[in-house]
Amino acid sequence: MATGSAETDGVRRRIAVPGTILGIGLGGFVDGILLHQILQWHHMLSSTDSDNIGVKYYPTDTVPGLRMNTLWDGFFHAFTWLAVLIGLGLLYSRVVHSRGRVWRSRMLWGWILVGWGVFNLVEGVVDHHLLGIHHVRTGPYQIWWDLGFLLLGAVLTAGGWLLQRGGAPIDLCRADGRVSGAPTP
Repeated sequence: MATGSAETDGVRRRIAVPGTILGIGLGGFVDGILLHQILQWHHMLSSTDSDNIGVKYYPTDTVPGLRMNTLWDGFFHAFTWLAVLIGLGLLYSRVVHSRGRVWRSRMLWGWILVGWGVFNLVEGVVDHHLLGIHHVRTGPYQIWWDLGFLLLGAVLTAGGWLLQRGGAPIDLCRADGRVSGAPTP
């Protein structure tokens, strides 16, 4: 279990931002690839016939509607791709010699899960509930699918938080990855 020392808290903070941004991007990729493309349950604008902001309806069963939804899915994927690149760039800038240990660390993977959960929570609240521009799966049970998406986001966030809290401290600049003064395993 992490000791809560100043050094451990410093490492945790340095891993938190890149890990969370990576998680947002990777969570977005899972959403876009699985729900938009493979299962085709929704696209970015597939529920604008019942949205809360008055966006023009683009039905997915017409060529023009599918083209517009595909365009906005592309913007969504570009955003998630940039989040992954930024997260990787920030992570790389924080790691000098201990890359292998960082990729295996519970801290990093915990923060990635936090980011994925935050993605689900924000995307679910904003797109599914506030704007209403699409839902996880439209139909008579769409509220349950949307709530399940939010529940998954909460579980990922909480699980990731707990995972990273239990991570062993890693010195991001030492070749052996140990924190100064920490006992040798």
